[in-house]
Amino acid sequence: MLYFVIWALAILSWIALGVAMEKERSRYRNCYILFVAIVFSIIALTTLFGENQGMAILLLVNIIFLVLLIVPFFLIINGILMIRREGHSLSNLLSLILGIIVLIGEIATFVAFLTPEIAGSDWDTAGSLLNITRISSFFSVSVIYVSMAFVVFMIYCVFLQVIPIKKDFDYVIIHGAGLLQGDRVSKLLSDRLDKAIEVYRKDPTPPMLIPSGGQGSDESISESEAMAKYLIDKGIPADKILLENRSTTTMENLKYSKEIIDAREGRKYTVLVTSNYHVYRALRYCRKIGLKCTGVGSHVAFYYWPSALIREFIAVHSEKKHLFIFIAGWLGAMFALALVYWG
Repeated sequence: MLYFVIWALAILSWIALGVAMEKERSRYRNCYILFVAIVFSIIALTTLFGENQGMAILLLVNIIFLVLLIVPFFLIINGILMIRREGHSLSNLLSLILGIIVLIGEIATFVAFLTPEIAGSDWDTAGSLLNITRISSFFSVSVIYVSMAFVVFMIYCVFLQVIPIKKDFDYVIIHGAGLLQGDRVSKLLSDRLDKAIEVYRKDPTPPMLIPSGGQGSDESISESEAMAKYLIDKGIPADKILLENRSTTTMENLKYSKEIIDAREGRKYTVLVTSNYHVYRALRYCRKIGLKCTGVGSHVAFYYWPSALIREFIAVHSEKKHLFIFIAGWLGAMFALALVYWG
């Protein structure tokens, strides 16, 4: 009976996710529905081991534990690599900073668990040891809370890249990025353009491409002009390109591109192309301005991805609603921990 319940919960979770994504892919709750579906599915799969289910769960826990130990060192090494290749800006330090925080959190977790064991039965009567345990526990739970929120966010962002999409679009919005030496597309931008070309060539009825990006103060031409030149050089007909050359932000990219689409007749199935780490937030902006579309992510260098995704996580959780929920959740966790020590 218990096995049936577990499998039913797993199946129902995936159905709930399918319904939620069909309605709107950019909803934040989708992140947690997906996570719940994955957790229930993993638990359900362990039931296939029959009498060895306990061993399967133990093996899975050990693997997760090992991965958690490795993560902070990976982030720190990645952060150092990011700094060497991209410079010392704050956004390039995010992976390094998170790695250090997670490492300190793991040390705090060990301290919180080991202090009572080392001190023996009288640990809770020794004021200094008790305070060390409390402080370590609060920091540990805080890091675990933030880390879990990030993992849930990351899994959904990756999921958006692997789920299939239809291939019959009328418009492809291509998000711009800063130009090199004022008039040349960067590697980041060329990857976006190449992905848009891939979408264009796979479409049974080739769509209109909308390179979107205005002209920065240090650029001799607009981003959209440079993008259009790249597309034409790659064999895209000029009459299949509609320039959006006014925008300076992601929101303006979408807003002004929508105006171009709305001004034209006919069907308006739309897909936006941006870097893979940026798809989820871009879709959220689409929902805000009433632009119905699908998102497709272009490749980015692996070393660049962690810091970029951390930046996206911070941006999404800086929105008032999600910031409130995030802080409320953290306060709830702190309250529960306080009850353990003082309840």
